[in-house]
Amino acid sequence: MIKPAAISELIREDPYLAPYRDRLEQRAARIADLESRLTRRQTSLMDFASGHEYFGFHLENSAWICREWAPYAAKIYLRGGFTQWRISEEFRFQPLEDGVWELRLPESALGHGDLFRLHICWPGGAGERIPAYARRVVQDPRTHIFNAQVWRPPNPHEWQNGHVPPASRTDFRGLLIYEAHVGMAQERPGVGSYLEFADLVLPRIVAAGYNTLQLMAIPEHPYYGSFGYQVANFFAPSSRFGTPEELKELVDRAHGYGLTVLMDIVHSHAVANEVEGLSRQDGSLYQYFHDGPRGFHPAWSSRCFDYGKIQVLHFLLSNCRYWLDEFRFDGFRFDGITSMLYLHHGLERSFSGYDNYFDNEVDEAALTYLALANRVVHQVRPQAITIAEDMSGMPALARPLDRGGVGFDYRFAMGVPDYWIRLTKEIPDQQWPLGNLWHELTNRRSEEATISYAESHDQALVGDQTLIFRLMGDAIYHHMQVDDPDLIAQRATALHKMIRLITLATAGGGYLNFMGNEFGHPEWIDFPREGNQWSYHYARRQWSLADDPQLKYRRLQRFDRDMLALARDYDIFRQPPRLICNHDGDKVLAFLRAGLLWVFNFHPWNSYSNYGLDCPDSTYRLLFHSDEPEYGGHGRLQQGHVHPQGGPGAQVRLYLPHRTALVLLPDLPNGPTP
Repeated sequence: MIKPAAISELIREDPYLAPYRDRLEQRAARIADLESRLTRRQTSLMDFASGHEYFGFHLENSAWICREWAPYAAKIYLRGGFTQWRISEEFRFQPLEDGVWELRLPESALGHGDLFRLHICWPGGAGERIPAYARRVVQDPRTHIFNAQVWRPPNPHEWQNGHVPPASRTDFRGLLIYEAHVGMAQERPGVGSYLEFADLVLPRIVAAGYNTLQLMAIPEHPYYGSFGYQVANFFAPSSRFGTPEELKELVDRAHGYGLTVLMDIVHSHAVANEVEGLSRQDGSLYQYFHDGPRGFHPAWSSRCFDYGKIQVLHFLLSNCRYWLDEFRFDGFRFDGITSMLYLHHGLERSFSGYDNYFDNEVDEAALTYLALANRVVHQVRPQAITIAEDMSGMPALARPLDRGGVGFDYRFAMGVPDYWIRLTKEIPDQQWPLGNLWHELTNRRSEEATISYAESHDQALVGDQTLIFRLMGDAIYHHMQVDDPDLIAQRATALHKMIRLITLATAGGGYLNFMGNEFGHPEWIDFPREGNQWSYHYARRQWSLADDPQLKYRRLQRFDRDMLALARDYDIFRQPPRLICNHDGDKVLAFLRAGLLWVFNFHPWNSYSNYGLDCPDSTYRLLFHSDEPEYGGHGRLQQGHVHPQGGPGAQVRLYLPHRTALVLLPDLPNGPTP
């Protein structure tokens, strides 16, 4: 039970919560009460979250035991190649209690690679279904039909590397996340594999300086173009990219490189498909989901879980534990949390006041589930990382459970990329409101750790544009040679560097990049579909662009690598930034953080030769800047140049070229050293 003192501390840190003390206490009590109900005060929640060890197909004592929860079913049969796909009484499940069905077979009845389905009969109908806990689901390349598959390889993966603690370097506490999609990570047209990713992409991520890998689209999904966000089989890694053993190899090798590996987990909804999904699995609309309109997502055409059902909690909590246990992921980014938390799914809502977080539109059962999911994840692996993708700003989401929160370790700063889109799309450079920009970059609760990003996969999809494409347009196809003086390309590359650096430098606890964006990948993402003649041209990453020394992409890549090295070397997330200059007319922003002076001149044409800043008395040495020629800059600054200060009360004076960022190291008597 969360102590009242924890709620009081929460309110002290966020006084706007004071009118909602009763609701906060009710939420805390609901979480504690439900945990007690699930564990019956006799075991841990982690032990409760072991449904994958009971349901599904398991080989025990030389016999197969198959169990399924289907309370509306009247009969269930197992059918596959071993029955010539006919219904056989020999393969009929027997009913147990509480809607659970069981089938026992000799070990010889099923072999590695066998395909199978369930044939479920219910009052008034029948249908083919894939088991809810299926661990391997494959699609026939000719018929495109999905089937479950027995997975019992003769040579299972043998783990070589242990788990990697978050931000494994002890002198750097931040997350530098590389968001990636295995299928589109290769350069050749087609679907990439787990092993290709391990061979070709992992070394790039490590060389680029990221310490955390976040993998999208891992659970099986029938439609490739959904980016993995319409999940059908929650316990089956996508077979498009390879086998379960090959996914384990990828995670194992990532750990060997020192990377923390996170998985996008989608518990906010499920695909509406019925044969290969959970919808109407036992013939009812309400088995895993809400009955009636509430069970359907109006924007995503998917099914919405009923988080008030014990069996649904068992399924989802077990799913959290399964990926940690079986594939040794180090944590999760929970997708679509806003859609879970509110009955309106956050659609067309501005969340302009705290009433929005406590009114009757909040799905308290979903919030309780998220708290319990965090409890399970951290019981299974205390050093695991959980990240909340929430656009609403729900208070205490990224706050420990014992301190009155929901238990996430981080939350995404989702307003930051949206604001960059607004600036680059709607407002001319010379009118950028730097005060608003600073507010958006630093607008977060001090007691909650956040992950900032300039752009993610969302901004790279067809219908939107990456930052580099929005800044450059068609010039990206014609003016990316290093000796091309095109002004549009110069503006785009200069702002691309500044945007990414200031987003990183002001982040609350971590920074995220989507693969390829670090070097300004030139095109959007468009998965093969009828509208593009099923082409893979835009569903890949053109790494060769960054490898070519004659192209500006390589220089943007170097800048990204070196800015991350700076963040690591000075452990920049250990203290918040402190603003010292925000001159909207000059378009100059400057702040202190982690013992460094950060200065950004966003003006499109004005350079300043002797710009004064009020800083601690010191000399300042230029440590890093975006105008370096090897980063595609003009070379107007001298690396290592020392700027003296005229004594106490005097200003440090700097040369600030237009569209340039500078980072300087003060030479303080007791200050940081390089």
